[in-house]
Amino acid sequence: MRALVVDDSRPIRSIITSVLRSLGFECQEATNGQEALETLAASDRPDLVTVDLHMPVLDGLELLRRLRADSRYRSCKLLVISTENDPQRVAEAGQAGADGYLAKPFTTAALSRELASLGFTAQVKTESAAATRVLVVDDSTTVRNLLSKILSEDPAIEVVAKAEDGKAGVETVRRQPPDLVVLDVEMPVMDGITALREIRRLHPRLPVIMFSSLTEKGARATLDALLAGANDYVTKPTGGPDEVAKRIRQDLADRIKALVGRTRPSAPAGSVPTKVTPLRPRPSSRVTGVVIGVSTGGPTALAEVLPLFAPHASVPILIVQHMPAFFTTQLAERLTRLVGCAVREAVDGQILAAGDLLLAPGGKHMEVVKDGAFGRIRLTEAAPENSCRPAADVLFRTAASIWGSGTLGVVLTGMGRDGLAGSRSIVEAGGSVLVQDEFTSVVWGMPGEVARAGLAENVLPLTQLGTEVGLRLRRHTSR
Repeated sequence: MRALVVDDSRPIRSIITSVLRSLGFECQEATNGQEALETLAASDRPDLVTVDLHMPVLDGLELLRRLRADSRYRSCKLLVISTENDPQRVAEAGQAGADGYLAKPFTTAALSRELASLGFTAQVKTESAAATRVLVVDDSTTVRNLLSKILSEDPAIEVVAKAEDGKAGVETVRRQPPDLVVLDVEMPVMDGITALREIRRLHPRLPVIMFSSLTEKGARATLDALLAGANDYVTKPTGGPDEVAKRIRQDLADRIKALVGRTRPSAPAGSVPTKVTPLRPRPSSRVTGVVIGVSTGGPTALAEVLPLFAPHASVPILIVQHMPAFFTTQLAERLTRLVGCAVREAVDGQILAAGDLLLAPGGKHMEVVKDGAFGRIRLTEAAPENSCRPAADVLFRTAASIWGSGTLGVVLTGMGRDGLAGSRSIVEAGGSVLVQDEFTSVVWGMPGEVARAGLAENVLPLTQLGTEVGLRLRRHTSR
C-alpha cells in the first residue's frame, strides 16, 4: 500500500507517516497542496492521500477538488486529518471529495479504525488495530490492579498504563495518548475534574469515563465532570469479588468499547446513513407534551438543548436520563442553573401543568396517567425495561396513550435501544419523534435504533434539534 502525507507541519507529517508505516504503508510526504500535485505527477498513484486543510500555496480543500477532478485519482482514498472538526468544515471537506475525516490529535487505533472504514481492513497489520488502549487513573492500588486485571481479560481492551493521581494521569496522556482514560473523581495531588480539564486541553476528543463512588458527594463531582466534558461515568461496584468483577465487565468494558467505536468523526453533522429514511412529516398538530429519552452523554446534551426551548414552553417536558437516584437529584439542580428555569425530579401523584420540566428519579419508572389537562405522574418500581429503570420506553408509551397525536418524542445520545418501542407507540398514536444525529451523539445507540427503524420524522444535530422543538412549541402557543 502507498500513501502520500500532505501537511505543512513537519512534526505532524512525521507522526502520520510513522503511524501509516506501522500499518504497512509506504509513504511519501508533501508540505502543501502544490507540492503534493508535483509529487503525484512524478510517482505512481497512491492508495491513500492524507490532507491537512490549512496549508500555504494550495490549501487542503482545493487539493481535494483537484484530485477528484483528475480521473487518475478518482479511485484514490482521500482522508482529511485536521485540527478543525466543526460540522461545517467536515461537510465542506466531504463536498470537496474527502472519503473520511479524522480530528487531530489522534491515536493509532483511531487512524486504524478510519482506514478500516475506507476499505483497508484486510491490508492493515492485525496487531495494530487489535485492542483499545486504556489508561486507568485511580489513587487506590487495589482498584488500579483490579481494573487492569479484569479489563485486560477482554481481548478488545488493553490497559497500557496506570496512574496514582490526576497529575500523573495527565503526564501519561501528554507523553503517550491512550485510546481512552478511566478516571477516578476524588484523588490527592490533582483531582479527577482538574485532570479532566487538562486532558481536554491536550486532547479535546479523547474519550474519558469517570469511575466514581455511589455517594452524594461522588454524584456531585461526577456530574461536574460530565458537564466539564467527560463522555460517560460508571459507579464503583460494591459486593463480593465475583459481583464486582461482573459489574466491571458489564458496565465499564461495554462502555469502553461503545465509546471508542464511535468517537471518530465519521460523517458531517446532519448527515443520515444511507439506510436511514426519515419518516414523512405528519400534518402539523398541537403539541400537548414533550418526552425526552437520553443516556450516555446526556447531561451535556441536556444542558445544550434544553435552553433552546424549555424556558418558554407552555406544555410539560418530561425527561428520562439513565442514572441512579443520587445522580438525578444532583442533575436536576445543575440543569436548573444552566437551563434558566426550574428542573425538578418528578413526584408520584404530581398533576402536570404547563411549563413543567421534570426529570424521572433514578431507580423509578415515570408514567403519565389520565388526570386533568395534561395528566398526572405515576412513579413505579416495576421491572426494568431494556435493563433500565427509569426507561424511556415506559414514559413514551404512557405519554402517547394520554396525549395521542400531541406527543412529541425526542431521543438523544445513548447506548442501547431504550426508546425504540416507545417511539413506535408515539408514531402509532399519531405523534412525532425527532432524534439526535450520529455526528453530535457521544454514542449513536438509542437515536440510531429509532432512525434505522424509520420512526424518526427528522435526524438533526443537537442544536438544530433544540431549535426544531422550539419552533413546534411556538406553533402550538400561536394557535
